[in-house]
Amino acid sequence: MKKKRAIVLTLVILLITLLGSAVASFFTNKGYNEKRNITVLFYNVENLFDLENEEGKQDGEFTPEGTKKWTFERYQKKLDDISKVISSVNQYELPEIVGLCEVENRKVLEDLVVTGKLTEGNYEIEHFESPDFRGIDCAFIYRPKEFTVTESHAIKVSFKDEPDYVTRDILYVKGKTNNREEFHIYVNHWPSRIGGVEKTEPKRVEVAQILKTHIDSVTKANPKAHILVMGDMNDEPSNKSLDIELFAKNPLTDNEDLLNLMYPDHLNGIGSYNYRGNWNMLDNIVVSEGLLDKKGFQVEDKKGHIFSEEWMEYKNNDGEISPNRTYGGPNYYGGISDHFPVYFRMKR
Repeated sequence: MKKKRAIVLTLVILLITLLGSAVASFFTNKGYNEKRNITVLFYNVENLFDLENEEGKQDGEFTPEGTKKWTFERYQKKLDDISKVISSVNQYELPEIVGLCEVENRKVLEDLVVTGKLTEGNYEIEHFESPDFRGIDCAFIYRPKEFTVTESHAIKVSFKDEPDYVTRDILYVKGKTNNREEFHIYVNHWPSRIGGVEKTEPKRVEVAQILKTHIDSVTKANPKAHILVMGDMNDEPSNKSLDIELFAKNPLTDNEDLLNLMYPDHLNGIGSYNYRGNWNMLDNIVVSEGLLDKKGFQVEDKKGHIFSEEWMEYKNNDGEISPNRTYGGPNYYGGISDHFPVYFRMKR
């Protein structure tokens, strides 16, 4: 009899706990309508490679026998960590639109979208192999119940004065939300600053010009087109490539065709990447002005945000915080990425 009472009591406690959790969840989500919200995220995931030494790519270091000793356990941890980051940005639901860079191929994307909570999103993939000598590409994943892709292709990047120089293509995706709003999306990873910011700036300026030409062709056909540009530009909002060539201005103070949602944080000294103790806003999100009006989807807060949690951070002996990276040279640190992701939410 006592045993039966104990079992009944245990079941009653369990039922009360589950009921309490359901009620708490109801009130937590009260006021949030999944059909009227879209979360857009961009993340430089820092060298997401598989274990294979692929012919034509300089990826031999990312193998079990390579200098980085890239094992299955390390690869799986990387997938688990990236999945946790993406699924933690919005407490209510998974992001509908996600741009990524520094991914090796479609296989790593297929592995990622079935890892952890991302499995629940049934994400689909847009990806094209780019000519980057290391084999790292831009990619786009999305939840098909919330966003439908109608067209995608790679925009080739070449340089007039240095035609043999190769870099990542720009990934272009056109699609529609459930309320039939059409978006033209560009995922970018511009040439790095290795060799010096000033010396390498002309290449990023030229990529910005290529991107602007494509955007202009879209807006010429439809002046009210929704434009969404995201990526690791290796430049900050106030640099020439973004501020002058792309002409993407501050959404809190300017009224231009293109607005950089990361400009406000940049002006406040906040960044997504830390180089030798200095924060840089290298990860940018640019939108057309129509996404800041009061029609259809509009950007909440009129700005973008950086997502970071303590479990994504590294703190040195002086208490200074930076993104906890996976590698430093050949040394394995076990972190997630050397960048923090940037995001914004749209609501209608």
